[in-house]
Amino acid sequence: MEKGEKFLPIGTVVMLKGGTKRVMVTGFCVMDGEDETNIWDYSGCLYPEGILSSTQTALFNHDQIEQVYHMGLIDEEEKSFKEKLKNLKI
Repeated sequence: MEKGEKFLPIGTVVMLKGGTKRVMVTGFCVMDGEDETNIWDYSGCLYPEGILSSTQTALFNHDQIEQVYHMGLIDEEEKSFKEKLKNLKI
């Protein structure tokens, strides 16, 4: 991942600041159903449990990440998708 890159790949496992349980990135640019004016950088699920319920999705921003434990897959398709995200000016 390039320095200053905002979006980590799907499957990346992180610890959030003040967290006690690791989270795996499952999506990008997510709106909270209660506040559609706020767009979160990431959605995630608990690691290693995964998605157990649709009500247990974590929403967080890049600056809330304290540590990266594992990077998700980076291939040509992922790189192309990241270019599209950059063009959204989020």
